[in-house]
Amino acid sequence: MTYREMAGHKVSLLGFGCMRLPTLPDGSIDEATAASMIDEAMKAGVNYYDTAWMYHGGESEKFLGRTLSRYPRDSFYLATKLPTPAVTSRERAVEIFEEQLRRLQTDHFDFYLLHCLNRDLFENKVLAFDLIGLCEEWKRQGRIRHLGFSFHDNYESFERILCHYPWEFCQIQYNYMDTDNQAGDKGYALAVERGVPVVVMEPIRGGSLTRFPDEIHEAFAALDPDRNLANWALSWVATHPGVKVVLSGMSAPEQVRDNLRTFSDFTPLTEEKMQGVSSVVEQIRARVRNGCTGCRYCMPCPFGVDIPRAFAISNEEAMHGHTEAYRARYLSGKPETFASVCRSCGACETKCPQHLAIRRDLEVVAELFESPAGTAKN
Repeated sequence: MTYREMAGHKVSLLGFGCMRLPTLPDGSIDEATAASMIDEAMKAGVNYYDTAWMYHGGESEKFLGRTLSRYPRDSFYLATKLPTPAVTSRERAVEIFEEQLRRLQTDHFDFYLLHCLNRDLFENKVLAFDLIGLCEEWKRQGRIRHLGFSFHDNYESFERILCHYPWEFCQIQYNYMDTDNQAGDKGYALAVERGVPVVVMEPIRGGSLTRFPDEIHEAFAALDPDRNLANWALSWVATHPGVKVVLSGMSAPEQVRDNLRTFSDFTPLTEEKMQGVSSVVEQIRARVRNGCTGCRYCMPCPFGVDIPRAFAISNEEAMHGHTEAYRARYLSGKPETFASVCRSCGACETKCPQHLAIRRDLEVVAELFESPAGTAKN
């Protein structure tokens, strides 16, 4: 196993994320399979295990506590998160923290995060309730070893949060498709500049970077036929030296084995290979149907259409294929916000900074996802 130093500790470059554990038909965690996966990871030297209060409906922490209690406490690093959206007061934060210690059967967390921060949660929860001060008290008590945060917002919010406090690490969504999304390249560079170690979540973008049309598979194979798509995605992230842990939400034993092959003796991608990935990304992005950036200047629609959502799902489908999966995702939304609700008033087009033909493009989305055949492809 390859290791990197974070906050004075030798942590495995591969981190075991416990958000997507294998499940049984009733939706509960398949504990026998999941425990065997963790056993295999531990045997191979994975020592960083990441969970959170709400994963698997609150069962992830409990399962991980039972499973890791079979190992010496100093043989692994445990990371979990204070669920800032659920914190309604300092007292509630204390209640949650105490319950997390019980769930995970431990007296301390090696890495503790303020979860899924954005500007609103940071201002109205973290600062309003002085959650950083509360965590500092837990640090003084030895119940937290290192304090960080996980992040879901734009770069400007990331800069505000990162520069507010001397964080010991941060966790961001980062992969070769999200270089300009959320914290992105700029956020990664800022963390490196400030000496803040980076833990990466969604390196395979929820598995979507393993699902591409044949022509994209072939483009990656032309760069190196011996790598699979998961390897490309994980290796791209791990090639960044400021990344200390790459979290993978493994849900099957074969995923554990595949990831262990990637990280058992990791060699960063060459500059030529990194440029090759960039070229393939250009091919992927060229498949999008329109140039919507999600800025939301077009909103609100007078008739209730969620225009950015419609285009985001349509563009994802164009890049990755798997139309039925994206149709299901689209149809899981509220029907009153669907593209077919559009009445072609044109108000959105007068406000779009990209000057998109929104009315025409919404017709394409409606045909693709709402018609029985779903045949539109352009």
